[in-house]
Amino acid sequence: MTTIGIGTQSSEQALASLSNMTQTLTPIAADEHLERIAKAQAYMIANNIDAIYLNAGTNLTYFTGMKWYASERMVGAILPALGEVQYIAPYFEIGSLNGFKVIEGPIHGWKEHENPYALFVEVLKKLNINENATIGIDESAQFFIFDGINKAQTGLTLINAQPVTAHCRMHKSVHELSLMQRAMDMTLAVHQATASMLYEGITTTEVEAFIKQAHQKVGAPGNYFCIVLFGVATSFPHGVKDAQILKKGDMVLIDTGCKVHDYLSDITRTYVFGEPTMRQRMFWDHEKAAQMAAFNAAKIGATCEDVDAGARNYLAAQGLGPQYQTPGCPHRTGHGIGLDIHEWPYLVGGDKTPLAPGMCFSNEPMLVIPDEFGVRLEDHFYMTDNGPHWFTQPSYSIDDPFGLNA
Repeated sequence: MTTIGIGTQSSEQALASLSNMTQTLTPIAADEHLERIAKAQAYMIANNIDAIYLNAGTNLTYFTGMKWYASERMVGAILPALGEVQYIAPYFEIGSLNGFKVIEGPIHGWKEHENPYALFVEVLKKLNINENATIGIDESAQFFIFDGINKAQTGLTLINAQPVTAHCRMHKSVHELSLMQRAMDMTLAVHQATASMLYEGITTTEVEAFIKQAHQKVGAPGNYFCIVLFGVATSFPHGVKDAQILKKGDMVLIDTGCKVHDYLSDITRTYVFGEPTMRQRMFWDHEKAAQMAAFNAAKIGATCEDVDAGARNYLAAQGLGPQYQTPGCPHRTGHGIGLDIHEWPYLVGGDKTPLAPGMCFSNEPMLVIPDEFGVRLEDHFYMTDNGPHWFTQPSYSIDDPFGLNA
């Protein structure tokens, strides 16, 4: 039996089936950024952290709304435990940065021949944060920034700011969840359209190009990322160097996502182009069951590694693994997601973070059968007071992956 929903129409017809899905959405506004700052400051006060440095990139955007890129120049902000945000940037960028400012605060500029790290220490002193203070450094900041601050200061204790940033970012608000929900819905629609336009002889490169167009059609700028694999290449979780050409009987693995008002989707579908073999069917069913075992293990108060163990224990009972060995699941069951495609915490052995409302995770205990094929079914869930809730319903069956005849 040919897989339902695969190869049923042209790429033009598939694109025509899609429409903009973003028109009712609103971005995160200043009031929510202020709530995030207040939450971070309360945590800092409770844990004796005097200030944290937010580098250009995700953390700066999350707390202040300012969108800027990390580069060889120091651009960021000091978030003190008490008081307003203080921005630090090259003097010649101040005019540009004022246009990106959402949360008010002075911008302290350094000229090209000056030391920005000395300015950083000077701003701390103006905030009455002096020697013996504890300063968190953005975990995503380049090493040269930490090194520069460390050489410019005396007496400060520099720590990783991740306990503060993760404390805030791990627990998504209702608004954040709504943006992620729409991004997931958009990408699932793109997946279904993509499956419908496959044909024997199409290349992975052509499919990637279609997925970009499809994401644009549903209202995203394009793909945030895209992995398309056929046949044996599906056994390599993050792809291979060369493009492939689709043949009858090939396993197809497509992993893609988009960004909606800075929040991300990330969904993988695996199915067969043509009629599945018994072996393909068996491993596909094991993958789906492992994904459900992980979901069922996701309970409030359980740990992240408990969820990983749920999937892994099921697979071990089928003779797969054990643990991270192949044939089996060689990588973690899932990752956090939000403004970054991979965020803490992680569904992996050793991560003892307790599950709590607002946490969001991928659920993708991929099976790798070396030199044959791989199967990854990836959907995301978020934690509520009553347990896990799917953003998107898992793939229905290997014969009907999108549940068109369910």
